[in-house]
Parts: sequence; structure tokens; C-alpha cells
Amino acid sequence: MIPALLRQRLRRDWLQLLLWILATVLMAYSGFTGVTQSYATHTDRVEVLSAVMANPVIMMFRGLPSGPSEGQFLAFEILPWLTMLAALMSTFLAVRHTRGDEEAGRTELLAATPAARALPTIATIIHGVAANVVLGVLVALALIGATLDPAGSWLMGIVSATTGIAFLGIGLIAAQLMRTSRGANALTIWILVGTFLINGIGKVAGTPSDDLTRITASGLVWISPFGWAEQSRPYDTDSVWPALLGLVFGLVLAVVAVALQSVRDIGEGFIPARAGRVHARPALASPHALVWRLTNGGIIGWAIGGALTGLLATKLSGLAGQISGQNPAVQQILDKIGKAGNLEETVVSVFFTMMGILAACAAVQILVRARQEEAHGTAENVLALPVGRVRWLLDYMLVATFAIAIIVAATMLAAYAGLAGDKDASSLVKVVTVVGLGQGLAACVFTVLTALVFVLLPRGTIGIAWTLVLLGTVFGLFGPLFGLPEWTTRFSPFAVTATLSQADVDLRGTWWLVLIVVAGAAASLTLMRRRELETAG
Repeated sequence: MIPALLRQRLRRDWLQLLLWILATVLMAYSGFTGVTQSYATHTDRVEVLSAVMANPVIMMFRGLPSGPSEGQFLAFEILPWLTMLAALMSTFLAVRHTRGDEEAGRTELLAATPAARALPTIATIIHGVAANVVLGVLVALALIGATLDPAGSWLMGIVSATTGIAFLGIGLIAAQLMRTSRGANALTIWILVGTFLINGIGKVAGTPSDDLTRITASGLVWISPFGWAEQSRPYDTDSVWPALLGLVFGLVLAVVAVALQSVRDIGEGFIPARAGRVHARPALASPHALVWRLTNGGIIGWAIGGALTGLLATKLSGLAGQISGQNPAVQQILDKIGKAGNLEETVVSVFFTMMGILAACAAVQILVRARQEEAHGTAENVLALPVGRVRWLLDYMLVATFAIAIIVAATMLAAYAGLAGDKDASSLVKVVTVVGLGQGLAACVFTVLTALVFVLLPRGTIGIAWTLVLLGTVFGLFGPLFGLPEWTTRFSPFAVTATLSQADVDLRGTWWLVLIVVAGAAASLTLMRRRELETAG
């Protein structure tokens, strides 16, 4: 029975897994290219590490410094992001095939067969572990192919895979605790972000070496799966046992998840749903108000993330001059990403690109909710009223656009607050305004693209929409950093937004983005007139 369940999962997931794995492998190989091109000499790498030691904010978002060799510097640059991609792939997989299948009614059908209740979850565990093993092996082979040390390369692959397995277990537990896949995914994302930040704080609180090229992290990192991965120190000590903590942790949680499933009712969770009102508020009398009610919790969370990004953008930019004075290579690599003027403006531009990604994720999550409502049959209740299909989809698109506006506003206000009291901040205020509005427009592109996918390929909405965001992030944010050809970055809306160039606004691809948003919105709403509801998951 297990082989049949695995085949069924592979048929559903092969494209999504292929894209996640290829994106991770591409990041690993391109990371080596970027390091060798941008930090070609030993002196360059030493200067960067020395500058980073003096900047706690940068330290939180990079790997654990272990030395200035090419391999050690590569691990410092990209290991957190390799493990992040593996973690995201694993949590989404775990929730999709457990709580997601319960919501769609597939688990109940399988429970009536010889598969019973436990085998589908066991098949999901095997499926997730296998996906991470493939990811780890390909990452290692890519780095070996880039002529790096085989031992360190295999360890890079191992820690990527074991971190993914750790979060596979977290996703399985979240699916048992929460009653909805949306709640389970939200819980895993908050755990992922929380453990990532805990690991960053542990590195900041660590002790640097005398030559400022290596840090001994504080004990705080040992409560984070990301910390276990970095404590393996690929291309340095090559310690395997910290990486194995992720494997053991993930498998233990998987066993606990199977045990929890056996003692609860199908469709229920250990955290009960909050009781609703007997009578709805008058404000919920319109369909767009219902969409807002269903999605406002997630919007608030994304807005908080945007506000933190904006505050970091302007606070970190104040330290940028010190870094550029120590190593001009930092200015060069940031210029590739930010396309702005001086280094302070470039730092703000880079952080606001991250804000654009957050806003796009929020918009995609809202449009994906429309697909979930359709698949679960609850959309039919709304459409049975005097609400047409076009109006129903339009409401989701409007709320998604409103969410983008909220996130952009929160980010810009926090950035302005970070500049308060700085008499020389007028140029940065302009950068915040221009780049913030431009990234909001880029996020709107993903709103209409997701709507088009929802209309044309409803069953592929979730996978394709998140894949588009992933590709936009890889090409727009990491493409220039890793030395990808410039033409590839132009495929990302995040990379072609307006910037400030010598006090003048450079619109770049703004009008193309506007055209895509207008044409995409019109096309999706027009095509929705003729599309029938699809209730199959």
C-alpha cells in the first residue's frame, strides 16, 4: 500500500518538488560563482568578514563565519538560504499531504481502505525524507562540480537535507495541532522565522576570533535547527554530528505526529477553533468584507514583517558608509542588486526588494485562498447569492491589492521613523518613497498572474503561484548577487522597478509592469465569466 501512496504523491508533487530542488541547487552553484567573481582574493573576503563582525544586523542574516577560504566564505554567504528553501519545501509538503488532504476529504476516503489512518502519514514522511535526500545529494554534487572540497560539499548537502527533515517534522506536528491547512502553514512559518532569528541572535551574541574571521556562537543557537546546520561548519571542521540533530529531531516529531493522529478525530485538531458569533456583524454583509475577514490575520502578520524590514533598511543604511570604507567590493555587489546611488541608498533599495517579496507573498496567499474556498465547496454558498463569479474573483483581487498597499505603507512608515532626527536623510526619504511604491507595483504583478493561473489552471494555482514568487525572488534578489546574466534578472518584476538615480527618478520597467497588471486583471476577469467552478482538490 505504501508504494501506491508514494506514487500518488509523486504524481501530485513532481513539478513543485522539481522547482524547489532546482532553485536550491541553482542557488548553491551560483553562490560559488558570485563568491569567486565578487570576492576573488583572500584579502577581499577577510575585509568583508571583519566589517560584518562590527554589524550585528548583517550577522543575523548570514551564516556562521568560519574563515576566509572560498568554501568557508560560500557557507557564510548562502548556507542559511539553502536550509531556508529546504525547510519551506518540507513544511508545505507535510501540511499538503496531511491537513490539506483532510480538508479535501481524501484522508477519510483512504481511512476506509486497507491503508487505514496511519499509512498515509507514514507515506508522507517517506516522501518528504526522500525529497530532502535528493535535494541534499544534488546540492553536494553541484558544489563538487564547482571544484570545491568534496567533504565540505557533501556536508553542505547533508545539512540542507537534515534541516529540511527537521521542518518536515514541524509541519507534521502543526498539521495535527491546527484544524486547517492555512493555520498549520501559518504556524510553521512563524516557527521557521522565529528559529531563524534565534539563530541570528545567537551568532550576534557570539565571540569573534582575534583575526575577525571566525565566530564562536553562543549557546542560543542550539535551540534552532538553523543553528545545528551552521555548527557543522562546512569546509572548516566538517562536523557531521550537529547536522544529525536535525535528522533525529525531524524523525522524532514524525513519530509523535503519527501517534497524535491515532487519538484524534479526522477533521479535528488539538487546538480548537475559536467560537464564532451567533450573528455576523453588519460589516460582513458584502462579499469583499467576507474576503477581508478570512484573510486579515495573515495580512497583519505580513505587515508586521514589512515594518521590521523598513526599520532595518534605514537603521542599517547608517552603518553602510563604514563598511564601504573598509571594502569597496561590498559597494560593488550591493550596486548590482540595488541599482541605486550611494551605498546607503543601495542598502535601502535591497531591503525594499525584500518588502516587495513579502507583499507578493501576501497577495498570492489571498488569491490561493479563493482556490481553497472553491475546492472545499464553500465558494458555492457565496455564489448562490446575487454574487457573480467575476465579482467574487474581483473581491479577492481587490483585497490582495489592499493588502499590498497596507504592507507597503507599513514598511515606508517604519523606514521614515528610522530616519527621524537625521538631518541628512532627505535623499533616503526619496529612495524609500520611489522604491517602496515601485516594489508595491511589482507585487501587484503576482496578484494578476495568480488570478490568471486560478482561472486557466485552477488545480495548479497553489503550486504555480508560489513557484512564480520563488523564481521572481531567485532572479530578482539573488541573481545579481550570484553573477547570473543581466537578462535573466529582467524576468523578475522585483528587479525592474523604479529607482532614484542622481536625484532623478529612473522608471526603468514601470510602464511594462503597469501594462501587465492592467492586462492581466482584465484577462482574468473576462475569462472568469466562462469558467465553471471546480470543486475537486
